[in-house]
Amino acid sequence: KTATKKKVTKKKTATKKKVTKKKTATKKKVTKKKTATKKKVTKKKTATKKKAKR
Repeated sequence: KTATKKKVTKKKTATKKKVTKKKTATKKKVTKKKTATKKKVTKKKTATKKKAKR
């Protein structure tokens, strides 16, 4: 009985680790996308400002 219990707990921890890894990966992707879009927006703003100054 103890052996089977150990197997179950191991499986649970493994799946939990996978889930957390996936979550962090998706979070990182989202933050990267956000920063990328922000950078694009700031670049566009500076470009329009430069044009206006000219």
